Amino acid sequence: MNPRYAKAMLLLCLSAASSGPVAARALVPAVWQQANPTVEGKVKDVNGNPLPGVTVLLKDSQRGAVTDVKGSFTLKDVKRDAVLVFQFVGYDPQEVKVEGRTSINVVLKENQKTLDEYVVVGYGTQKKVTKTGAVATVKGAELQQSPNVNISNSLVGRIPGIIAVNNSGEPGNDNSRIFIRGRSTLGVSTPLYVIDGIPREGFARLAPGDIESVSVLKDAAAAIYGSRAANGVILVTTKRGKIGKPTVNYGFNQSFVSPTRLPKMADAPTYARLVNEILQYGGDAPRFSEDQIKKFGDGSDPWLYPNTNWYDAVIKNTSLQNRHDLSLSGGSEKMTYYVSLGSLFQDGIYKSSATYYKQQNIRANLDANVNENVHLRFDLAGRLENRHFPPRSAGSIFRSLMRGRPTENAIWPNGLPGPDIEYGDNPVVTSTDIIGYTNDKNYVVNGTLGATINIPWVRGLSVDGNFAYDQNFAFIKTWVKPWTLYTLDPNSPDHKLNPASRGVSAPELNESFNSNRMTTVNVKLNYVRSFGKHNLNTFIAFEQATFDGDTMLANRRYFISDKLDQLFAGGDKEKNNGGTGFSFARRNYFGRVSYNYKETYLFDFNARYDGTQNFPRNSRFGFFPGASVGWVLSNEGFWKKGVRAVDYFKIRASWGQMGNDQIPSFQYLSTYGFSDGGVMFGGDLNKGIYQMRSPNEAITWEMANNYDVGIEASLLGEKLSVEADYFYTRRANILVSRSQSMPAYTGMTLPQENIGKVENKGFEVVLKHKNDINKFHYEVVGTVTHAQNKILFWDEVPNVPEWQKSTGRMIDAPLYYKAIGIYKTQEEVDKSPHISGARAGDVIFADIDGNGIIDDLDRIRVNRTENPTWIFGLTLSAKYKNFDFTMLWQGATGASQYLHTESGLIGNFPEAYIKDRWTTDNINASWPRVNDRDREYWVNRQNTFWFWKTDYARLKTVELGYTIPGSAIRSIGLQKLRVYVSGQNLVTIDNVKIFDPEAPMGSGQFYPQSKIYNVGLNVTF
Repeated sequence: MNPRYAKAMLLLCLSAASSGPVAARALVPAVWQQANPTVEGKVKDVNGNPLPGVTVLLKDSQRGAVTDVKGSFTLKDVKRDAVLVFQFVGYDPQEVKVEGRTSINVVLKENQKTLDEYVVVGYGTQKKVTKTGAVATVKGAELQQSPNVNISNSLVGRIPGIIAVNNSGEPGNDNSRIFIRGRSTLGVSTPLYVIDGIPREGFARLAPGDIESVSVLKDAAAAIYGSRAANGVILVTTKRGKIGKPTVNYGFNQSFVSPTRLPKMADAPTYARLVNEILQYGGDAPRFSEDQIKKFGDGSDPWLYPNTNWYDAVIKNTSLQNRHDLSLSGGSEKMTYYVSLGSLFQDGIYKSSATYYKQQNIRANLDANVNENVHLRFDLAGRLENRHFPPRSAGSIFRSLMRGRPTENAIWPNGLPGPDIEYGDNPVVTSTDIIGYTNDKNYVVNGTLGATINIPWVRGLSVDGNFAYDQNFAFIKTWVKPWTLYTLDPNSPDHKLNPASRGVSAPELNESFNSNRMTTVNVKLNYVRSFGKHNLNTFIAFEQATFDGDTMLANRRYFISDKLDQLFAGGDKEKNNGGTGFSFARRNYFGRVSYNYKETYLFDFNARYDGTQNFPRNSRFGFFPGASVGWVLSNEGFWKKGVRAVDYFKIRASWGQMGNDQIPSFQYLSTYGFSDGGVMFGGDLNKGIYQMRSPNEAITWEMANNYDVGIEASLLGEKLSVEADYFYTRRANILVSRSQSMPAYTGMTLPQENIGKVENKGFEVVLKHKNDINKFHYEVVGTVTHAQNKILFWDEVPNVPEWQKSTGRMIDAPLYYKAIGIYKTQEEVDKSPHISGARAGDVIFADIDGNGIIDDLDRIRVNRTENPTWIFGLTLSAKYKNFDFTMLWQGATGASQYLHTESGLIGNFPEAYIKDRWTTDNINASWPRVNDRDREYWVNRQNTFWFWKTDYARLKTVELGYTIPGSAIRSIGLQKLRVYVSGQNLVTIDNVKIFDPEAPMGSGQFYPQSKIYNVGLNVTF
């Protein structure tokens, strides 16, 4: 017999002999407790870090515990043969037999399958295994790997189907243009953004740390959003609290930002020679002598013969960007909470920059279980966006940088600013707040109150609803004041500088205030039930949204001082004010039926009856259905027996009709405008009105028919998986104007009509491989997206040659002369069809129609645009012990940009333009002879020589992190401490070389994209 039990029995007998039966009965519980001991232990992850919030249950009972902040748990009165079940979201559950032990420590392993088990879809979630639509998801943790402060720049390459172009890195204005599966319309192609179930603005400015996941609906799954879904839907789910003790997370990163690429411009000696060549071609005398050109190069006289690099004078090597994020989460069975605060600062790249962006954000997501049938949700998010710029735009500043002649001083040797290029523009000054400022403050508040009520007397029936109120206030203030630039007195031997006032003659102030409000109410009746092997998930719903806005603006001039930037201090002469407003509403009825049998045969149908005031009263509502089916073949007996290597295989197909109502309002009514003049009545001038356009009472939605066929498969024990889709979209009823012209004397324009037709088709492939080799885990994910559109009809101008038609080609395909080389000699010019005045060194235009004359009929429709048709992504990630590593390569092909600078006597040349230019000594050159701005036909007539292919590959994101072992930080009260370094756009491989390959079309007058080096840390308390 066990000595402990023998001792207990002896004590019991002695006690019974001295105290009687009552005393003996009193000791029985002590013996029972000894037989069922208390079990204690700790739960950790594979890296040795404690896991708080793990549920520890006694199997086949309702008893259990939750681990505390140290991962510890305690369970009393545990039987010797009990089994403990450890459960935690995102980790494999584990069962452990007690076997009489009083101390049990457990290590839980992350389970990617559990994390990916559900995907967010329109107005709900779905098991990934039962989804039938083309829905792609990325976790918020992956978006945090990018040091971007703008979420729209973190999606491309990570989510198949996303095509994005980033044209600018300017703080506060650095959004990417996002297309889901490319463009399918001649109108607005922006997707619909839905944040926590409510369509609302502000996606790009969300804090990455607040995002749980981002889902993209690309096919019939989007039909549930009806008339707003034709361009696809992006769903954002923010984080919510989880049961457990309060957990505090703090994140900080410090970034060092520089342009991805700036053009290398010609130096002063080179530019002086180019000026002489231009003058020589025009039959004029040279401007610079060889002695002067030498002085530009040797720096012997920086006052009269500078060698100015305007970019170096204005752009600093590195600007700073930083972000702080603090969150608190936790809760009990009755209530959970997630609360966060954040701030960021993004500086401009100018020296003494007036450009910067600041943001402060707050979020509180609260969930309360009033009882087992009533659940309440309250979300509140606020954000202050502060954009600060000089009154001159970034385009104006970079135009001056491009045109800045290196033979002139940006800054005089004594530190004073040099003369302007034109109109007071010297970017050394106009990029600063010396000339004033534009301060743009946007205050955003998003609030949602939601409730879910289970109907207890009908199993599976519930009602949920939301009331959302969004408000934003925008206050924009532009203060412009005169500034001083200095010119050299040519008659002064001691380099005297003459100051001169530039810009405005007296300070000016413009202010505007915008207030926009949106209210959304929706109610859903849900029925979710399983009948044996039959699973049903369905709902019907109603939603109404109203939008209202007001704008007020005022301006004054002739301030007597630049020290007081308030309206009252301005002059009364020429002062002005004005205002506008709008009101808009939508009403919708919608629902979905999802059914599956044994999670093998899958069916989804959703529909929306959508109404918007953009259309006439008798035709405001439209019906938008969507249906999809799926078959999980790997669940079939024949598959399990015959195709054992493939663990999971599903085929699916979908069709859906969606609309696009993003058009100017009230086109079904006659609209009127106020004329600049007016009519005199007595001594007063009264404004006149005039009709602006004829109404179109038949106006309606664009209608998109979307088709999709896809497969999903995994094999080799889920080490390899693939998902592939082919899609086809046919868009009709696109609003365009007919080609006929309206006589100018009518003062009217033809109304737009629903006559346009476009098709868009392509495919997506996602290939994943993951594996564990001892403690080394790695994943490789490759994505490919191809989408290309074609105009089917839009009433082109008649009698257009076939090679110039836009019908049958991509949307926005441009019309250019075809450049086929450079004339080497005058003999070549004389022997070929050419533009009058052409000479050796000019660009050769092809004679497309073969009539021996180069004219407008020789232009061709080039089937490339600024938007790529192919997007590639390759993600490599690995974990070894406490180290983690992620690398994302992203590429794009199929796009081109028209890039030509304003170079010549007016301004400088990029070095690449003139390095291998045509001269009489270099007739086999790859570039034409030097030109003066747009005086030459091959500049003022757009042609393919300047239409650059912008295919590229980028090291989009790279991150290396290290998590400090828990044993080293537990003593100072920390649960987790991770430090990391990361980067964005660190390497770019392309053939453009002069500008960034995502540069906007034009002459280089844009704020460049950003390269980011970053260090950061994450701390969990």
